[in-house]
This record gives sequence, C-alpha cells and structure tokens, in this order.
Amino acid sequence: MQSTLSTTEVKGKSLRARNDLHLLRKFWHMGTGLTGLLIYSVSGLDAQTMALILFSIAFLGFAFEALRLNNEAINKIAIKLMGPFMRDSEKDSMSGLPFYALGVSISLYFFEERLAILGILFLIFSDPISSAVGILYGKDKILGGKKSLQGAAAGFVTCYMLALFYTLNYVPVTYSLLGFAVLAGLIGSISELLSIFVDDNLTVPIVSTIGLTLINLGFGLY
Repeated sequence: MQSTLSTTEVKGKSLRARNDLHLLRKFWHMGTGLTGLLIYSVSGLDAQTMALILFSIAFLGFAFEALRLNNEAINKIAIKLMGPFMRDSEKDSMSGLPFYALGVSISLYFFEERLAILGILFLIFSDPISSAVGILYGKDKILGGKKSLQGAAAGFVTCYMLALFYTLNYVPVTYSLLGFAVLAGLIGSISELLSIFVDDNLTVPIVSTIGLTLINLGFGLY
C-alpha cells in the first residue's frame, strides 16, 4: 500500500515546501554534482562507461523510491535520513535523485562528451540559482505562475557565463564564442522552464545537451 506519511509523522520535523528557499538542498544539489564530475575526471573512465554506471545508479534509485513509497516503515527511515534535503512533496512521490543520475547518464552516453559536461554544469548551477532568484525576487510570474521572469533571467545569465568560461578552455575569444554562449544561455534557461512538465533533473541536462549539439553545428567550437 502506498505510504501516506504526513509531515508531522516524521519525528515532528517539517519537510520544506517547493517555494521555500531551502539553501541546504541547493548546496547539496551543487555539491553532489561537482563531486560526481570530480570523480569522473580523476577516474579515467570513458563517457559511455560512466554513463552506464550512472544509469545503474538511476535504476537502483527508482527501485528504492518505488519500495519506500509502498512501505511506510522504509519511507520513515528514508525521510529521517534524507529529510533535510527533501521537499514536502517528495514524502509521497519520487525524489529528484534518480532523475538526476538518469539525466546525466543519458547526456554522457548519447552526446559529445564536452557538450554533455556543459549541459551537466547547467544542471548543477542553473537549476538551484534560478530557483533561488525566482523565490526571492520572482514578481513577474509566467507559465501559469509556476515560474518567473526573474528566475528565467538568472538561469540565462548563469548558463551564459558557464558556456563562456567553460568553452574558453578549448577556443580563444571570438564572436563565434560569444554567439555560442548567448544561445547556450537561452537553451539552458528554456530547459529549466520545461521542468513544469518533467523533473528538471531530467530536462535540464538532456534538453540543454541536445540544444548545445544543434547550435554547435553552426559554430563548430567542439
């Protein structure tokens, strides 16, 4: 039977709502992503092998999520351990962690490695930054009030800066680089807006990497 835990049933602790700033979750999101990229960079594994490892982690994650959502005792333990990083909505629904691993694994497996990593960087930084700005300053609502222009603008600036400085590792400063970075910023911002339909941990890396691949056909930077 599916678990129907209330917030007060978990040792009296309240899980955070989606519209809460929840800085600990945002730092966890960035920290786990950067740690994963660091492990990948020093492991010597190729992109496809790393992708398969992450896909296995995602599969196990979804299996565990299904188990905890259908077993109240396991769900209580999971929330007790991971509660500081969880949203209130996740006590009775899938958390973002397996989607995170799945999105990154698909990007690494199917796309050019450097573009996939840039899309993953969008996920690591743009998602929490645009969310924080939207919560703090998001006065102009869009997409049925689920997103804000301020949050989308923060996502654009974050992705633009990431694309600019990341690509500088491979090419000199040119108008092509600046044009690529602007379009990359737009793609990253749009990919985050699409999270109203699917978990952003899945949409941001995949949609971003697809978009980056397409615009790279025109600029030829990678």
